[in-house]
Amino acid sequence: MNIKLLVMDVDGTLTDGKINMGPNGELFKAFDIKDGYAINEMLPAHGIMPAIITGRTSGIVENRARELHITELHQGKHDKLDTLKALMKKYDCTRNNVAYIGDDILDIVCMKECAFVGCPADACDQVKEISNYICTKNGGKGAVREFIEFIIANQESGA
Repeated sequence: MNIKLLVMDVDGTLTDGKINMGPNGELFKAFDIKDGYAINEMLPAHGIMPAIITGRTSGIVENRARELHITELHQGKHDKLDTLKALMKKYDCTRNNVAYIGDDILDIVCMKECAFVGCPADACDQVKEISNYICTKNGGKGAVREFIEFIIANQESGA
């Protein structure tokens, strides 16, 4: 495995998929600190660029991306494929250099373009069917960290 770019979905992947709303709209989303450590510390140490492509737009996600030094944040992307292809071109990646983790139908089109794809344990069945790696953890509960650790372990072993 020679992964250079890890693309992540947000809702249901980096979060548990719940959107807490009050009378004035979205209040908060919960992110797992272990996922954050893996994104901010482990990926850069192994030369892997983190990127987010998400269908929703949220200031909360913008703040989290900034905190984790994720410069490739693409929100409001219901057709995620164009964004994925632009990222691949920008970072001179072929499909063999890209990993993707997502949980739902909107992620499938991108997942089919990447050499290595994964999903949280609670992803929808259609995503599980095409995933190379199904995490033991749910979205927002350390699934991204688990996926990153698997990628790194397999890069280091030359698998």
